[in-house]
Amino acid sequence: MIFPSVIFLFAFLPAMLAGYYLFGHIICKKNIKVKNLLLLAGSLFFYAWGEGKNVILLIVSAVMNYVFALLVDSEKQRLSERTRKAVVAISVICNIGLLFVYKYLDFSISNINFIFKSEIPLVGIALPIGISFFTFQALSYVVDVYRGNAKVQKNPLDVALYIALFPQLVAGPIVRYSDVAEQIRERTETTEKFVKGTERFLIGVGKKILLADTCSLFGYRMMGHVAAGESISPASAWLGAVCLVLCIYFDFSGYSDMAIGLGGMFGFKFEENFDYPYVSKSVTEFWRRWHISLTTWFRDYLMYPILRSDGMQKGKKILKEKLGRKRAESICTMLATSVVWLATGVWHGANWTYIIWGMFNFCFLLFEHSTGMGKKWKIPAVLNNIYTMLVVTLGMVVFFSPDVPTMLCYIKQMFVPGAAPVLGTSAAAALFYVKDNILFFIAGIAFATPVGKKLDRFPAIKRSLLIPVFLISIVYILKGGYSPFIYFNF
Repeated sequence: MIFPSVIFLFAFLPAMLAGYYLFGHIICKKNIKVKNLLLLAGSLFFYAWGEGKNVILLIVSAVMNYVFALLVDSEKQRLSERTRKAVVAISVICNIGLLFVYKYLDFSISNINFIFKSEIPLVGIALPIGISFFTFQALSYVVDVYRGNAKVQKNPLDVALYIALFPQLVAGPIVRYSDVAEQIRERTETTEKFVKGTERFLIGVGKKILLADTCSLFGYRMMGHVAAGESISPASAWLGAVCLVLCIYFDFSGYSDMAIGLGGMFGFKFEENFDYPYVSKSVTEFWRRWHISLTTWFRDYLMYPILRSDGMQKGKKILKEKLGRKRAESICTMLATSVVWLATGVWHGANWTYIIWGMFNFCFLLFEHSTGMGKKWKIPAVLNNIYTMLVVTLGMVVFFSPDVPTMLCYIKQMFVPGAAPVLGTSAAAALFYVKDNILFFIAGIAFATPVGKKLDRFPAIKRSLLIPVFLISIVYILKGGYSPFIYFNF
């Protein structure tokens, strides 16, 4: 079940809201346990609707991490520090192990077969939607309890609700337990929260249906031509890349808007996941603004632990004696960053293009860190933004390419005119597509910047615009002219 669908908009969501407010809020006199139980039951049903038996995996993850958190609870001190560390290590192995089996096992087998010329059969396990998101949430809960950053939850149903809460279950944002623990125990639903949540949800629907899906058509089409070994014009290649850049932003930020909006309808407040990344003046700034919940997760649960590890501290000490403190710290930071970006690429999928994409971004972060770009260089902001968007655009070509040969061929066709392009991919065809969808492109460019945020000053105008946006989106949904969320694949 996906948010911008008839079954969700006109059946599941109204039923959830009616049950939550009529039964949990009015009949049961705002009983938080009843409301949480209703949300948990609805969330499990929501996941089971599309994933069937994989809902068992979600329940297993919740139960497993509930037990791990109890064992490492710092307040009780039932186990020695060494044993508690061992439990955390086991929890990491179990969580990442589940992720590996479902997401990376066949990829690993394929590479082993290629390297060693073996014929190990593929397992062929279907990837459960959202496994990367709810696994990271569950793992962060255990680690936060161990660190003392979050209090252990004794009620297993509340842990299950945190992991399975349907607004952010299948595509994020990755919510920290410490951010919602108090809200699970006690929260207040207000008319203002509900109205703002509804507005945010409708904005997300418009982003996804009208902007992301419109832009995706040409972008996917151009990538499909190149994947089939066909030639396209440089103009079409660039336009296709720009379409993919707009598509993934409005697709994923649209989902985040819907998740945040739905949370608001039920009294929750989720942190922002995007901060207008396309206005960034450097790649470093871009990654502080894009998919914030994931980048901060890797920072707090991978990068910082690497920097604090005994091996890294010993290495830093040796480097400090030879190169000085500042250079030693810089080298260690970049080594940790390289591991983070390798992991970021792997997290996005079992494909070499994702790994290349991760290291591609790391190379530019290393360049900016080494040269002091953005701090020492005095370059006009507009040029910095152009540089950033060129890097992002090339990176998205790598990201969306189904394989390495397609990636290389697409990038080549962006810069080097090849044979006569296939029908519908000439420069004239690209120009025609832009003219035919000019309103969508203007809206896409405008709402990728903080310009649209100025509408918040005029709530009446904003709400009057959201109504036709939603109605037009419904027409597109009924026609079947929309695609699944990109991040469902991750």
